[in-house]
Amino acid sequence: MVALFVISLQMKDVFLFLFFLGVWLVAYGVTTEGLLLPHDRRLPWIFRRVFYRPYLQIFGQIPLNEIDAALIAAANCTYDPVAILMEEAQPCTNTYANWLVLILLVVFLLVANILLLNLLIAMFSYTFAKVQGNSDIYWKSQRYNLILEYHNRPALAPPFILISHLHLFIKRHIRKVQSSKGRHFLLKLSETQDARLLTWESVQKENYLVAQKRQKRDADTERLRRTSQKVDQVLKQLSEIKESERRLRTLETKMEYCTTALAWMVDVLAQSDIAKGRKAPPAQKKD
Repeated sequence: MVALFVISLQMKDVFLFLFFLGVWLVAYGVTTEGLLLPHDRRLPWIFRRVFYRPYLQIFGQIPLNEIDAALIAAANCTYDPVAILMEEAQPCTNTYANWLVLILLVVFLLVANILLLNLLIAMFSYTFAKVQGNSDIYWKSQRYNLILEYHNRPALAPPFILISHLHLFIKRHIRKVQSSKGRHFLLKLSETQDARLLTWESVQKENYLVAQKRQKRDADTERLRRTSQKVDQVLKQLSEIKESERRLRTLETKMEYCTTALAWMVDVLAQSDIAKGRKAPPAQKKD
């Protein structure tokens, strides 16, 4: 049952893979068709070469005698669109940009056979790992749905199911008996058991929210966001430190200027007649 659930989830991955493959296949097919056979106007052949030929090339069926100029054999062909449309002659392959066709072929096979295929394998692995981690929960949920489905169905199998439908019609519409199946899955609890159940649900809810917050906190994007915030804080602190250093250098420059000016004033006063007969200024104490 769990395996079927895994397969159903992987089918979604397959559809997503086919979407990307279809986009890449059509892009390559249209480009090569326009480069190799620009004169062919026959829609069935255009669609065949745009969709069918690139699809076969994924599995290794590469017609080099149709796309490689060195291997294209000389044949009775024409570039006349009318003659090609009337199927009087086969269209000639354009070899003007043949090197570009070969490069596109290499890139197409590289992306389709390696990149997209590995992407599909990675998606399958992620889906399987996610289901495997919660396999018990999925199994219990599907088992409950299966039991509920069979509980709501009549007991007899076809063609005897008509008897069950007739009995159900008489019971509901003639005897007016209400259905009791809806009460079979109800559990009667006492007030103490109901309170314990509510407490258990609250605890499980809190545990789930804590786990979700932890998972979000440990996610790569959240780590990058926190790292960027820390880097911004460090840069802000560095800018503040640089600003403080600049202010200190400015203050030191002004202090040196004031010290020089005061020393000059002391020398001038010492040489003038104003300071004669007065005490000398106190000497600077050494540390």
